[in-house]
Amino acid sequence: MSSSSKEAILAAARRTAQAHGYSGLNFRDLAEEVGIKAASIYYHFPSKADLGAAVARRYWEDTAAGLESILAETSDPIRCLRRYPDVFRKSLEAGNRMCLCSFMAAEYDDLPEAVKQEVQAFADVNVAWLSRVLSAAVVVGAEESEPRARAIFAAIAGAQLIARSRSDISLYDALIDSYRAAGLLPA
Repeated sequence: MSSSSKEAILAAARRTAQAHGYSGLNFRDLAEEVGIKAASIYYHFPSKADLGAAVARRYWEDTAAGLESILAETSDPIRCLRRYPDVFRKSLEAGNRMCLCSFMAAEYDDLPEAVKQEVQAFADVNVAWLSRVLSAAVVVGAEESEPRARAIFAAIAGAQLIARSRSDISLYDALIDSYRAAGLLPA
């Protein structure tokens, strides 16, 4: 099995988990999508838990890199905060999918421990980035940055969930605008 097969499995698992969550990961379906035998997936991922943890880890690592890229593109922290909702909007744009880790968080009680840890890492990465940028933008004081970051993260994930349930990306945009009008996000 090549590393390209592993990458193809991870990409297919990501798309599936964004549409159906952890419970939707099925080795037979993934193998069919990738064009390999189901047993071949076990070469890279001995169990569904291993695959779930790997795809969630890759997802938060990619998200962390994307967030750092936003910071690298502009030195204005307010502008970075304005761009943050776009990270979640991209999932909706891709076939009305959800943020993978938000979807898995909804299944939290049924997740293997290794997957739970990766889902928590996604939230931690987002909250830490938001907290850092909120402090840099002097939107809130240092002691208020983490609670505000958690509120922003939860609100945006919730907006995505509501928009997905209606298959209406304009609803997501309207909710983000309302967060700006209410002062949760910078206008």
